[in-house]
Amino acid sequence: MAELNVIINYLLYPPKMNPERQEAYLNLIERVLTCPNGQEPEVLSSYSDLIDAGFVQMLIQISASMAREGDEDTANFLVQLARLLGKSLGLSPDLRSAGYSSAKG
Repeated sequence: MAELNVIINYLLYPPKMNPERQEAYLNLIERVLTCPNGQEPEVLSSYSDLIDAGFVQMLIQISASMAREGDEDTANFLVQLARLLGKSLGLSPDLRSAGYSSAKG
């Protein structure tokens, strides 16, 4: 339960993200979304310095935006990626606990 509170507080009150880092996250998300199917792990490992809690937060934000625009497939993919990375970073056992589950997920 303590982990959940940490995640919720982080998502509600995120630390200030510098614009360069934010741009780097967005570029990485674009690379992941446009790379050939199955090559996502290689793309992510090439930019391992960007894989952190801020990147997971950005994935969640972009997935919400995609869902609002009606792109459920991309939104679901980004949520799943955020869950996997969040687990590997020790952020949360499952981001669904923080209210980020899809209708289909």
